[in-house]
Amino acid sequence: MAVTAPARPPAARENRGRLKLRTVPRRGPGRLDRAGPFAYALLAVITAASVFPLYWSFVVASHSDNSVLAGSTPPLVPGGHLIENIQRVFELSAFWQALGNSLIVASTTAVSNVLLSSLAGFAFAKLRFRGRNPLLVCVVITVMVPTQLGIIPLYMLVTDMGMYGKLSALIVPALVSAIGVFWMRQAVEENIPDELIEAARMDGAGLLRTYWHVVVPGVRTTATVLGMFTFMFAWNDYFWPLIALPPENGTVQIALNQLAAGYYTDYTLMLSGVVVSVLPVLVVFTVLARRIVSGVMAGAVKG
Repeated sequence: MAVTAPARPPAARENRGRLKLRTVPRRGPGRLDRAGPFAYALLAVITAASVFPLYWSFVVASHSDNSVLAGSTPPLVPGGHLIENIQRVFELSAFWQALGNSLIVASTTAVSNVLLSSLAGFAFAKLRFRGRNPLLVCVVITVMVPTQLGIIPLYMLVTDMGMYGKLSALIVPALVSAIGVFWMRQAVEENIPDELIEAARMDGAGLLRTYWHVVVPGVRTTATVLGMFTFMFAWNDYFWPLIALPPENGTVQIALNQLAAGYYTDYTLMLSGVVVSVLPVLVVFTVLARRIVSGVMAGAVKG
């Protein structure tokens, strides 16, 4: 007599052959893993190494020259002579004029580089004209030429044009840079689609209107970085202002060099000038850095 196996219940037949999967809880949106102690320690070391030179300059500038040179080790705690030393900086040198000259040169070159480089980048990226690629290659090649090789021809040109000794000798040669043109060309190429340009043209917008209302908002973050770097480079430039300007009408770096000149170097006086000269750069960096971070975060959220 054959024995038949008992019939399986319907639920057992449905579950037969199914794999048992372990569910993993998903992290909520925007939730990131916390950094470990090693990451925090590394960031602390990098931050301390970056801030310490500025802090030490501030400490030396807040002491008297005798107290700095008296001990065998440099002071590490701020003193109470900072205001006095800063007053000496403005009394012994034309530091107000140097600050004004550097501010004019750095601001003008930063604005002009952002405007002209973005215009040229827009042309190289989105406009079709004869000789576009060879011209772009020539622009990029000029980046490889050392600046020192062009000092003598540039000095002769500035002298012949009657700009020697004037701030225009620093502003005109730096109105636009090859690296800025190439950088903005890459930004326009990556961030502005051709369809957006064509849509603006179909709506009747001209080249300048398309540039201002379509290109500029799309490359605002890159233009901010370019403006910040241009400002810092122009503010810290020493070699060309030393050649093109007289000492009595120099920039901040020339004034700092005058404070350090002489048979005896007053380190408190010199570093007080350094502290004053760094403040405008820190203000510009703080303002622009906030816009850079906000632009990057906005792009990340949209993506």
